[in-house]
Amino acid sequence: DISAKPTTSRRARAACRVLVGAEIAEALAAGAVAKGDVFTVSEVAGIMAAKRTPDFLPLCHPLPLTRAAVECRLDRDAGLVEVVADVACEGSTGVEMESLTAASTAALYIYDMCKPISKGIVITDLRLLSKSGGKSGDYERGGP
Repeated sequence: DISAKPTTSRRARAACRVLVGAEIAEALAAGAVAKGDVFTVSEVAGIMAAKRTPDFLPLCHPLPLTRAAVECRLDRDAGLVEVVADVACEGSTGVEMESLTAASTAALYIYDMCKPISKGIVITDLRLLSKSGGKSGDYERGGP
């Protein structure tokens, strides 16, 4: 029951890494993945997932999101994609789960679109980067 909690501005950023290896990194950089534009579709999938988080995770409250954004950044030399999700709302509970869901779903979609090239893709380091608003105050993750 969150009815007694005040409505405040809430924001959360989350990230994860998709270790794709050199072959997939080259294909991503060249736009040569057969299934299409991996980053655009993955970013949209993440945004859609943020909006549907209560459908996936029991006891998560439906929230009127005012922002849901996902960015996929290719680090070609490291053979990885950094996925960052940024979610906000005016509400009575935080949006950490929505941002984590957005980042992880975008990563899953990268896997799905790239698996014909290699099944050795690893999704790792799902983490909350920051959150603001609410009774528990602000949080900023130090380090990577």
